[in-house]
Amino acid sequence: MNDILQVVDGEVFSVWFLIGAALVFWMQAGFAMCEAGFTRAKNAGNIIMKNLMDFCIGTVMWFLIGASLMLGQNVLHGFAGGVSFDVFTNYQSFDYSSFVFNLVFCATTATIVSGAMAERTKFSSYCVYSAVISAIIYPIEAHWTWGGGFLSEWGFHDFAGSNCIHMVGGICALIGAWMLGPRIGKFEKDEKGNVTKINAFPGHNLVIAALGVFILWLGWYGFNGAAATDIPSLGSVFLTTTVAPAVATVVCMIFTWVRYGKPDVSMCLNASLAGLVAITAPCDVTDCVGAAIIGAVAGLLVVFGVWFSDYVIHVDDPVGAVAVHMLNGIWGTLAVGLFATKTAPGFAGAGIKEGLFYGGGISQLLKQLGGMGVTALWTTVTILIVFYLIKVTIGLRVSEEEEIIGLDETEHGLPSAYAGFSFMDIANSMTMAVNENTNLGTKDYDKASEAQINAAVPVFREDLSGVPDLTTGINKVVIITKLSRYDKIRKAMNKLGVTGMTVTQVMGCGVQKGAGDRYRGVEIDNTLLPKVKLEVVVSAIPVDKVIEEAKKTLYTGRLGDGKIFVYPVSRVVKIRTGEENYDALQDVE
Repeated sequence: MNDILQVVDGEVFSVWFLIGAALVFWMQAGFAMCEAGFTRAKNAGNIIMKNLMDFCIGTVMWFLIGASLMLGQNVLHGFAGGVSFDVFTNYQSFDYSSFVFNLVFCATTATIVSGAMAERTKFSSYCVYSAVISAIIYPIEAHWTWGGGFLSEWGFHDFAGSNCIHMVGGICALIGAWMLGPRIGKFEKDEKGNVTKINAFPGHNLVIAALGVFILWLGWYGFNGAAATDIPSLGSVFLTTTVAPAVATVVCMIFTWVRYGKPDVSMCLNASLAGLVAITAPCDVTDCVGAAIIGAVAGLLVVFGVWFSDYVIHVDDPVGAVAVHMLNGIWGTLAVGLFATKTAPGFAGAGIKEGLFYGGGISQLLKQLGGMGVTALWTTVTILIVFYLIKVTIGLRVSEEEEIIGLDETEHGLPSAYAGFSFMDIANSMTMAVNENTNLGTKDYDKASEAQINAAVPVFREDLSGVPDLTTGINKVVIITKLSRYDKIRKAMNKLGVTGMTVTQVMGCGVQKGAGDRYRGVEIDNTLLPKVKLEVVVSAIPVDKVIEEAKKTLYTGRLGDGKIFVYPVSRVVKIRTGEENYDALQDVE
């Protein structure tokens, strides 16, 4: 009877193993939603495409070489698994479950990098480095811990991937974002190149980001729990996987409330993920108290990590991948050496010693440090080589113009990921004022590129040249700009000889500097701002000369300097004299 029960238990947990793999696959949707929500609408389609392709490309790389490098027999003293093609040549006796389970973990590592490098990476470059991570970087280091490699023999413990997945993905993300450089306008610099101001780039849809976090949290029960082989261990893993992120989020909420005056929504979403990352390595060997402490530290560490990236190392990380995955992957790996306890159901089968805070001394902590250090070294060297080779061959970054327009259109020919919706991307509206992601890199009109000038003061022309009645050579020019620029544009037009103009004061939605509200610790606020609309009609003065002078006068090196609209005029009549067209304008221009 006992033998029958053992067989049943084994079959049940084999099914659960595959269900867990499906839950981890579903986390791809969570990463996609989270990354899309934390970034701008003009890049949402590009981000969805990247998250789709890193799994699909990863799958191809996995069955070609990645699976054997991780799961094959030890070669080179446990450095990697031997390359084999059993999935093709010995399919009948192949371990299908292990193949699929480890594949979905591999895809998670690659997708972490996407968020930190979002909104300015070439799609082709992304496909290349995602393939290399899935084919070589992840499988080899994962073999060391989970494939029977030298770290597993040494006693290093990482139950579900704080080290092998999250720290590795976070290191790749940090190096990639550093080599790629910040998004246009993220950091303002003085003439010496010193950063003088950090601008916030609010995510366009925190509702989608929150949905992504909840999907990830659900998937994490499979991420951490799928390898459990008995009910007590599974229950304990579920408990620690719940407690750590919950405590992390509460601690983050309180800290940001005290620090910034209001609880930060996006930071709390990051904190939930930070708690999940931190508990991933020790989830099977710690108890409720340990999980709570691990979560509390993670909740503070994620805020520190975002601040450190922005204000200290000046690495632009749109989604907080470095803070969430790298820093908390490190913390979770070390936490095994601090909080492992024999009272946890999974401790007996882990083959490790108790942590420092439970009377086990520093032995396990040193093993965790050593294993983490080796993994970090491997990841740093290999990903530096990969990114360098990509940078000097096909290039890592899109052009300035492509970044300003958005990757949906320039990389995928997609006008918008929100077709059918009336959508305003605040970060790119013509009414954007000084505090948002408006800095285009230079305030000097003569040094600015054509893309920078056109982004700051775009010109819209209505081409009706084929209509006979609209070829009078008379044009109406409408200029919309900040109220503070009115006097300068008026004088510039007068200098050209344009003395007659209609002026209207209007209101626009933008961002007011110094208002006090914050996004991820950076001050920001949305409000209605005064604008001015100037309308002039010209004939003798070349319209291109009027446009060029207006652009030069209004340009400050920021998005939202103004917009210019040009319309052909079919007929002008001066009421007092009855004169028409050119003659009617002679005392106006």
